[in-house]
Amino acid sequence: MHELLDTIRAFDGVLELAPREGSALPEISWGDHFFYYAPDGQVPQREQPYATVVTKNYPGDTSCDLDAPGRWRLNIHVGRDAFAELLGEDPRSEGAARDYTVRDTLLPHPVYRAHGWVAVNNPGERTRDAVVRLLREAHGNAVRRARRRRNTDA
Repeated sequence: MHELLDTIRAFDGVLELAPREGSALPEISWGDHFFYYAPDGQVPQREQPYATVVTKNYPGDTSCDLDAPGRWRLNIHVGRDAFAELLGEDPRSEGAARDYTVRDTLLPHPVYRAHGWVAVNNPGERTRDAVVRLLREAHGNAVRRARRRRNTDA
């Protein structure tokens, strides 16, 4: 996980939220990582993170069994078109039955697939190149959205 986090942290203008015990953020988020494009260091008010790393089950999101020791999941917003291209399914459809506990395999996000999110449990050798490419693209998309917002707000 540390190598992947270092890769994301190296992107220009990235802002990482990594809530820890005692922070003002909800306890459920402690130990997880949320990545935004925010060169000013401020969490964007109208923007979701473009990637997250979660280390535990969340309410309503238990199919990946992230409470098991050593398990974690990378989530990337790729958009609906890229989702369909990558997984061969419309993200808004129910999709094929899957084992969401499989590791190192690109999967639809078990909760946010309809919004164009993909997930990988414990990314490794099989998914490393694809994951880095998707993260770079997600970051680039976040940069473009921020620039459009800035031009619209001006």
